[in-house]
Amino acid sequence: MKEPAPFVPVPEAHRSFLGRRLTAATEILALAGGALMLAVATLVTASVLMRWLAGDGISGDFELVQIATALGAFAFLPFCQARRGNVIVDTFTRDLPRRTTLLLDATWDLLYAAIIAVLSWRLVLGARDAFASQTTSMVLGIPLGYAIAACAIMGVFLTLIASVTAARLVKSGR
Repeated sequence: MKEPAPFVPVPEAHRSFLGRRLTAATEILALAGGALMLAVATLVTASVLMRWLAGDGISGDFELVQIATALGAFAFLPFCQARRGNVIVDTFTRDLPRRTTLLLDATWDLLYAAIIAVLSWRLVLGARDAFASQTTSMVLGIPLGYAIAACAIMGVFLTLIASVTAARLVKSGR
């Protein structure tokens, strides 16, 4: 049986100026998402303790958790993609030549970029509608358009990162 193609984490791509800048941006965004998730965990803990001790939790805590979770998820995705950290199922491609595997992975990255681009486009339209209708959360009255717009921007960034990782794979497969 032939050795499977090695996983290519693409550290050599970090040497370029653009690669370093994009990598730094994904790291900063992921750290911000992590800080947001820590804040949400603290909020949930405080709300549960308040319910337990005083019988009443933090009003609208579920709305804050929903918004922060969406923002956090979109903040983590570019970092994961830049590190090629998404799940790879190589059951059928394990025995293919390295170049073929890299080109297939690049194709999947481009498909991922296209799907996220469509999702980002729809988020832009959703944000526009939320601003136009002044949609707010039910309890706290938080304007939802800002969170939707932030997710759209992070989606566009993810599209860029997925396109860059595809290009890196194609370049390394030559």
